[in-house]
Order: sequence, then structure tokens, then C-alpha cells
Amino acid sequence: MSTHPPLAPVESGEQLVRRRAGFDRPGYSGPTKHRRVPAVAAEFLTAQPMVLVGAADSDGRIWASALAGRPGFLHAEPGPPDGPDAVTIAASPAPHDPLAAALNGPTQVGMIAVEPARRRRMRMNGHATPTGDGLRVALDQVFSNCPKYIQARGFDLVAQQSGPTRHTTQLTLAQQIFVNTADTFFIATADRAGDLDTSHRGGLPGFVEVSGPGRLRFPDYSGNAMFATLGNLAENPNAGLLFIDWDTGTTLQLTGAAQTDWNPSHAAQVTGAQRLVDFTVTGVVESVTALPLRWSEPSYSPFNPRSDNGN
Repeated sequence: MSTHPPLAPVESGEQLVRRRAGFDRPGYSGPTKHRRVPAVAAEFLTAQPMVLVGAADSDGRIWASALAGRPGFLHAEPGPPDGPDAVTIAASPAPHDPLAAALNGPTQVGMIAVEPARRRRMRMNGHATPTGDGLRVALDQVFSNCPKYIQARGFDLVAQQSGPTRHTTQLTLAQQIFVNTADTFFIATADRAGDLDTSHRGGLPGFVEVSGPGRLRFPDYSGNAMFATLGNLAENPNAGLLFIDWDTGTTLQLTGAAQTDWNPSHAAQVTGAQRLVDFTVTGVVESVTALPLRWSEPSYSPFNPRSDNGN
């Protein structure tokens, strides 16, 4: 019989970040996550024209991509009593998309569907397999998020007219300006086991600060204390960012490494920031008019932090 004490369980990234952020209350594990899609969530999905999908490519780089279609292209599929529900997606990434090859076979994905007009969002993580017209994702986690930092927008579907795609390793000057004036982006991350999550980030234009062709920084505002993104980054720095030009449907996908800056003096320099995240760019894909969606001018979230001068 062994006399060695049992090994302590490994602290997850979410637990580590939650403790460091002061949310280590006994018994608290963040918002509840399920493997089932409630009826109201199933109705929500069928009304959406877009879903954001995060996955890793064959080199282990993480990217976030957007899949779009006429409302109804997302469908919740009830699972067996002892198994998870699933979501089917009647769309596939374009051949030039950095996740086209990965999503052509079985892989782990993290997804988020956002309804900007009503400031609602739903995250779904699981195992994707290709189908004849898109993807089927067996769900490991389903959970909703608070409405904070979502800019309200309406959408119109337009005829698909994809333009050229540009692959680089750093941001051009025009891309830097675009990122620096964005009010929304999406971030895909993974834990040490490779399980993916895709999240939404929003703020007033300028909340993402670009410091050069290969560096940017963004604030971590007060949220629902889930810390899924920062928890993953504590285990695995690889991340993918997606910026959308809401006027043209052009997408800008970045891959690289992210690190949380816990220095309170640095966060104090950015209005509303609890922490900062530094991102190093290693790959860029710009796809002109990639999405068949055009969105209205935003109504900014009342939760967006504003500086003392109102900006």
C-alpha cells in the first residue's frame, strides 16, 4: 500500500485566473454550462445569419472564422438521453479560409452566435465533423453570456461576391488603422487539452490599441467572472482574433500569442480595464467582402467604458 499522499488536482486556467482576480469564493465555478440546447436557445440560433467558429489549423495555430447564411442555416439537433445535443451549420469556410482544411475533418471547435440587434449571445463548444452541406457539432458546453459591450446593429443579406484574399505575417498600415478603430472583435482560444472557446469583445472605437505591425493590446473589462478566455490563455497562449468590417463584409483574421498583463498600474491607464491582454501577431488573412452580410451603423453599448472626456 502506497504511503505517498494523493496528488493534488491540477488547477485549471479558469480557476487560476478566477482566484487571481478575486473570484475564488467557495463553491463558485462561474456560470452554469450544459450539453443541452434549451428551447429558447434553439429558437435564437435559427434566427441568426452568422456564427463565429474557432479551431486550430494543422500547425496548431488558432484562428477564428465567420460562417454566414440565411437565418435557419443554424439548427439545434436534440441528442440521445445519454448524449449531447448537436448544432448543424449549413455553411462551410471558403477555400482560402485558414480553417478550411481543419474543418474538412473532425476537430474541436469553439463557437459563438451573437444577435447584435438585441444584444444577445450564446457560446457552444464541441466536436465538429463535416457533413454534405457544412458541419455538425456535438456539444460539450452550451452557455449564454451577459449583454455587455455588444454594439446593436441590424443586418441585410446580400449576394455573395467574395473579393481577393491577402496572406501576410504582419499588419499593413491600413489594417492597423482598421483594428485601431474597431468596436468589436472575436477571440478564439484553447486550453492545454486543445478544447476550444470563442468569445466576443467590444468597446468604443479605439479600445484595441495597435502599437505596430505585430503588436496590439486590448482591455479585459468587468464581465460575468467566467474567465474562459483568460483561463485558456493561462494554459495555452495561442489565440486567433477576427475583425469584421460591418459595412463591406470584409474579414481580418489574426493568429498569434496572447498574454494577460496583471500589472494594475498598466490597467489603470485604460478606462474601465480590469486587466490588459497583449497580443503578438504571427499571421494575417484579409478576405475582401467575404461575408454576404451588411450591417447598420452601431448603437454603442451603454456598458462601454468612457474616458473622462466622454470618448
